[in-house]
Amino acid sequence: MSSLALSSRRADVHTISLIGLAHGTSHFFHLLLPPMFPVFAHSFGLSWAQLGLLVSVFYGVSGVGQALAGFVVDRHGARPALLAAMACFALASVAAGTAQGYAGLVLAAALAGLGNAPFHPADFTILNQRVSPARLGHAFSVHGISGNLGWSLSPVFALLVMQATGHWRWVYAGTAMVALTVMAVLWWQRAAIEDHPTSHPSRANEPAPTFDFLKLPSVWLCFSFFFFTTAALAGIQNFAGPALARLHGVDPTATALVVTGYMLCGALGMLIGGFMVAKGPQLERHIAMALSAGGALLVASSWSGWPLAVALGLVMVAGVGTGLAGPARDMLVKRAAPPGATGRVYGTVYSGLDIGFALSAPLFGLFLDHQWPAGVMLGAAALLGLALGSAQVVGRFSRR
Repeated sequence: MSSLALSSRRADVHTISLIGLAHGTSHFFHLLLPPMFPVFAHSFGLSWAQLGLLVSVFYGVSGVGQALAGFVVDRHGARPALLAAMACFALASVAAGTAQGYAGLVLAAALAGLGNAPFHPADFTILNQRVSPARLGHAFSVHGISGNLGWSLSPVFALLVMQATGHWRWVYAGTAMVALTVMAVLWWQRAAIEDHPTSHPSRANEPAPTFDFLKLPSVWLCFSFFFFTTAALAGIQNFAGPALARLHGVDPTATALVVTGYMLCGALGMLIGGFMVAKGPQLERHIAMALSAGGALLVASSWSGWPLAVALGLVMVAGVGTGLAGPARDMLVKRAAPPGATGRVYGTVYSGLDIGFALSAPLFGLFLDHQWPAGVMLGAAALLGLALGSAQVVGRFSRR
């Protein structure tokens, strides 16, 4: 390997690693509140539907902010947006740790959602601009894996801090330190994530009309695909543990780490999916096979006749299927984005993630309130089926 090629590889790895760290941190803060839901329900007398509404606040703020953040990133650059996001996460931790009731938790959810808003337009703008095309599929794979690892670590972090300190408020002192530490790392290594709008030739010479990308059917089809996949994820991420506990009549602590297992399996799926995307262009086929397998496993896990260990294993392994679809999904969006509008397209499309979470979380909470725990897994499987259909139509429009 020539010295020039080696230097390019090192630069790519450096950028990919920093964006992976930032993205993993954003997903870590997706679960700022849910691991403490049982504690909040007991301490503040809240229902599962009320707790689900906290998820809606987070993703509602994030969804609106994400669509707007795409325009900010295209105009002012991605790096300042990432640093501001970390500051919001630190403030959200302070709000959660000092909350005296439901209003304080709502404030924490809103601040965390505001912090989450810039990540997808900022991350993908930096990756698309700085990473060599030959390594872009692997960059998307690492990006997805880091997100799943952030989701996986958050419940474990909360559990360990609470066990060590004996009180849930110390959990949020710890999360504030996480945000500030990552913010310091990104500032220290800021040259590797620099993305200034004037550095993009397409913007300097042929700027894309501001709103023309909204006329592309592929953009809205990608939006629907993201909406359905994350509506399904909302059910698993926030309510799979309590649902399985009720199905099998066990204490919720026995199922508390099912989300961690699901996300780790999802990370494995994304690792494999990155190689699949790099080797072949059949993105829709990859997505169809992966989501079909994941949905089938979730349907199977809804049967209460399984031993608890088998049910937990089925839900966890379903994460491999949804993870496999991740890199192909991100490449579909890249294919749909016109030159000079990367931030806007990613911001709009990925706001479907947030809206899916915001609208579906209270519904899954109602399933538990109305004593239908199997509905959590069955509903998630049905939504994956709808996502599969959206992906097939996206592929046809993108090829045209």
